[in-house]
Amino acid sequence: MFRMVACLVTAVAVAGGLALTASGTSTSCQPTRGDGAGPFQQSGLSAPRRAKIGTGHVLHGRILRTNCKPVAGALVVLWQAGPSGYGPRGRGSVRTDRLGRFRFEGPVPTSYGREPHIHIAVLHPAYEEVATRFIVRRGAKSGRIRIVLAPLL
Repeated sequence: MFRMVACLVTAVAVAGGLALTASGTSTSCQPTRGDGAGPFQQSGLSAPRRAKIGTGHVLHGRILRTNCKPVAGALVVLWQAGPSGYGPRGRGSVRTDRLGRFRFEGPVPTSYGREPHIHIAVLHPAYEEVATRFIVRRGAKSGRIRIVLAPLL
């Protein structure tokens, strides 16, 4: 009998703690830190609206706000180096869907003295712009990135 009461008390305490944790805390996402404008610095953010510039690597991404909710309609500009460096063929831009998701397909980025990567700039009128990059692991055919935007106000 004592064992059954102890188990019941423990179960109630654990359930109560879970309920408090679930309802008492708010999830928070930290804004993504920019790591420089990369090639955008010299040529700006103009890029054709296209989600595919080749084949070999697919980048899936999600744009969120600091409360971890999705940012719909954000403009995501992507640029990667090819065998001849940065050129117009290595650029594309997409808009996020209602869940803040985007998809970009291109050749596996080449290395030009640094690890292969894709430059990403995200713009939305209600949030601070951010420019970052996604490092492509050797041999990877796909990757995922989550970018969190800070509100302007």
